[in-house]
Amino acid sequence: MNKIWPLAVIAVLFVLAPLLGFWLPLGPSAAPNFDDYAAGDARKAAFFEYMVPLVEQENAAILSSRERLLAIQEHGAPGWAERRWLLQLAERYELEEFDPIETADRAQLIKRLDVVPPSIALAQAANESAWGTSRFARLGNNYFGQWCFVAGCGLVPEARNAGASHEVAAFASVRESVRRYMNNINTHPAYADLRNRRASLRSEGNDISGLALAPALIRYSERGQEYVSELQAMIRGNGLQQYD
Repeated sequence: MNKIWPLAVIAVLFVLAPLLGFWLPLGPSAAPNFDDYAAGDARKAAFFEYMVPLVEQENAAILSSRERLLAIQEHGAPGWAERRWLLQLAERYELEEFDPIETADRAQLIKRLDVVPPSIALAQAANESAWGTSRFARLGNNYFGQWCFVAGCGLVPEARNAGASHEVAAFASVRESVRRYMNNINTHPAYADLRNRRASLRSEGNDISGLALAPALIRYSERGQEYVSELQAMIRGNGLQQYD
């Protein structure tokens, strides 16, 4: 069999993936051992070099699906294949009683299907994972502090309160951690204000800025406003606005 054919098929899939509204998984990619880098500029540079492409790839996948969704919304009459795709998308973005025929339902999906500013994602990843050195990052590929609530789903926090049952989720790859984090931001009721602010920025023709949306993450941490201020300081101090 001609060995060129498999390569040609793979190439075609990478071209068609964004057009079809999905993104090909990259597979597990082991993170560097960030403890090997001196704390400070060297570790930060290694961290961003590793994380920036992962965040950008996930946002690109989201934008690809968003463009297809906007085209359907503009056309106004989804066909059978489009309705099936919309239902799958609505399930992924946790919209219940979703009717793909209804313009208002599709509008709600559009609000959820949007990028997370890279500056926010990078600042939170650095904050939650201690620049990739935390136990949960090293052993569970969890860079955003996501919890899970089924026994064995992750790693048990050493300081978990008596009677608590949550674990810190473990992922097959850091890429999966980024994907699940963005899905959490785009679906959880705690971040509805962020999604509303983001939609307003879009409707007004403004850039989707991490500094503008950071205040809407006040419920991400028990530290509240202190956590938000810390994220904003990390964004400014590390020049992360350049990635938005």
